[in-house]
Amino acid sequence: MPRRTDLKSVLVIGSGPIVIGQAAEFDYSGTQALRVLKEEGLRVILVNSNPATIMTDPEFADATYVEPITPEVVAKIIEKERPDALLPTLGGQTALNTAIALDKNGILEKFGVELIGANIAAIELGEDREKFKGVVERCGAESARSVIVHTLDEALAAAGDLGYPMVVRPSFTMGGLGSGLAYTEADLRRIVGQGLQYSPTSEVLLEESILGWKEYELEMMRDKNDNVVVVCSIENFDPVGVHTGDSITVAPALTLTDREYQRLRDISIAVIREVGVDTGGCNIQFAIEPSTGRVVVIEMNPRVSRSSALASKATGFAIAKIATKLSLGYTLDEIPNDITQKTPASFEPTLDYVVVKVPRFAFEKFPAADTTLTTTMKSVGEAMAMGRNFTEALQKALRSLEQKGSQLSFAPVPAGEVPGLIEAAKRPTTERLSQVQRALLGGASVEELHEATGIDPWFLDQLVLLNETAEQVRTAGNLSEDILRLAKRHGFSDEQIGALRSIPDAVVRGVRHALGVRPVFKTVDTCAAEFAAYTPYHYSSYDEEDEVSDHAQPSVIILGSGPNRIGQGIEFDYSCVHASMALRQAGYETVMINCNPETVSTDYDISTRLYFEPLTLEDVLEVIAAEQRTGGVMGVFVQLGGQTPLKLAQELADAGIPILGTSPEAIDLAEHRGAFSRVLDAGGLIAPKNGTAVSFEDSKKIADEIGYPVLVRPSYVLGGRGMEIVYDEPNLSRYIANATEITADHPVLVDRFLDDAIEIDVDALYDGTEMYLGGIMEHIE
Repeated sequence: MPRRTDLKSVLVIGSGPIVIGQAAEFDYSGTQALRVLKEEGLRVILVNSNPATIMTDPEFADATYVEPITPEVVAKIIEKERPDALLPTLGGQTALNTAIALDKNGILEKFGVELIGANIAAIELGEDREKFKGVVERCGAESARSVIVHTLDEALAAAGDLGYPMVVRPSFTMGGLGSGLAYTEADLRRIVGQGLQYSPTSEVLLEESILGWKEYELEMMRDKNDNVVVVCSIENFDPVGVHTGDSITVAPALTLTDREYQRLRDISIAVIREVGVDTGGCNIQFAIEPSTGRVVVIEMNPRVSRSSALASKATGFAIAKIATKLSLGYTLDEIPNDITQKTPASFEPTLDYVVVKVPRFAFEKFPAADTTLTTTMKSVGEAMAMGRNFTEALQKALRSLEQKGSQLSFAPVPAGEVPGLIEAAKRPTTERLSQVQRALLGGASVEELHEATGIDPWFLDQLVLLNETAEQVRTAGNLSEDILRLAKRHGFSDEQIGALRSIPDAVVRGVRHALGVRPVFKTVDTCAAEFAAYTPYHYSSYDEEDEVSDHAQPSVIILGSGPNRIGQGIEFDYSCVHASMALRQAGYETVMINCNPETVSTDYDISTRLYFEPLTLEDVLEVIAAEQRTGGVMGVFVQLGGQTPLKLAQELADAGIPILGTSPEAIDLAEHRGAFSRVLDAGGLIAPKNGTAVSFEDSKKIADEIGYPVLVRPSYVLGGRGMEIVYDEPNLSRYIANATEITADHPVLVDRFLDDAIEIDVDALYDGTEMYLGGIMEHIE
């Protein structure tokens, strides 16, 4: 049946400021919702307090309220706007909790506002731990043994029955907020105390430990006619105990038998029906005990989540867009698939490739933080990659993180280091993958590592395969075509191959190109090539057949910002999306390169083409080569995606690629501390007394001349990374000794620290003749 005609206006609640556990995925889902609602001719009202998001731009809603997302404020907006419906399922936990509060305090009933996307009963069945346990039982499935508590005394009493360790999960929170593993009574008191505070209903679930079990997730959608689709299955590399957002995850699930997968599928369909999600999506998490095959349902989210964004980008199935259409009364069989233009949304996606997501952390900014990964999410972003096999996708995802040491190292491991690596790998940290891989490289067995970490033996065996491939590359007589293809099919970068052969990566690239070892680009089409794909959404692989079609005209390439990190968030995605929209409007074909599954820029219909690829020089050059084969490249924009593309500007220019917008020379004048200092001198502008240094001796001389305290800051960084106020010579020595990126091209600036100055930002645009002043901002601090 067609969509409902009784709805004329809809209020959408965004997710507010980015926090760990609730990030750019809700900008992506909310933006898709606004676009769908506008296309359907509805008046759209938005409330969101985040200025960095696409959705708070005036053109995305008919009325945009940049206001705090609280029940009191949203109630006033409802009173003024009188929407027919409220859509809360695309703004994360913030939006969902606000909608529940508005229902409970009678605002929705008072103003005749209908909740769409999910009803209150379904939300409570999914989010309330005790009620959800009943749902699972009625579906003939099993939950972990558990007790609901509302006080610390009740928690201490329950410990006698459940035993330690136990899992603590507050109700109605997100990103694992307030959750944890209690190994002792002291742990229990601390975690339950926090959990009761974080839960809006002062309710905490205590459950038996399922630590070390295998963890899976199914992304589901259901419509009002009871059509159900499984959009995607996702498997965690880490066993239970590490939050899904902090674990490496793989789609589709790779270590399930068909019988096990069908069991999870049957349970999921029964649960989504019992909960009553009938106009949208949800995800359901499971744990399987490896030794017995016992399945327990961990939890469900009756809304879109970070996993939904991952599933959407992994399959090409536009979850947020389709969920919005379902909320308006459409059914899955009525919604066309944009990519195939032949299949409806009731046609389940099929993957003929492997997707790997790797989280990115920022512990370097918080030296005192506990780096142990637990059920509370700590990652600040993530990178995703696709390949024809697990090893290729894993290695591509690791280099997409853009962190020093993120790629696996295959340098020899002395046998004496192996016991220490095995012991270290028992504690889940950001280093665990490397520790496991290097322990295997040093001679440890798959059985030993499985016993120590709980990681499935199949994944460990894949790491052994990578180690064996590295050894073949290292010991080969020369870099033949066969050896290069072998390495590339397992995701090895030119840099890794160069390290194995003790030659520069540029030499590897030259040999590879001379031998014709180049990637082809495959298409994400939702149907494993059963139908033609009309939306070019590509990933690279060292396979046979290239699927990139010819351009009608030369393309403009936009480099995205890569994974979110502290200091580089969705504001750069905002810039890239607006560039693509403006250029397309002006008649150009645009090509987006990015590896962040949370963002609007990696939606398949934002640009003319999307390449889901790492933002390294090697990978970007290969995309440019593919574009040149199919119609030419007018140039590349590097200034819109933050620090990531800026670092590539000069190397791309050296490779003969036209840089559009700000030139590499101008970028260097701004980013190179010494060069910028000379610009200020030439302009007769006052700056703090300063000098540039590449060694401790240089920096000491400058600091002695200026006087302490001094401000020390590296070149080519963002968000103040590596910047420090230094008060004496010993700390200056420590800073220089620990700095990893100081070179003649990237010196540090040592200048007088202004401790009582007013700080002002000026934003401006310049076309070579005229300057437009966008705004002047004063810092309060």
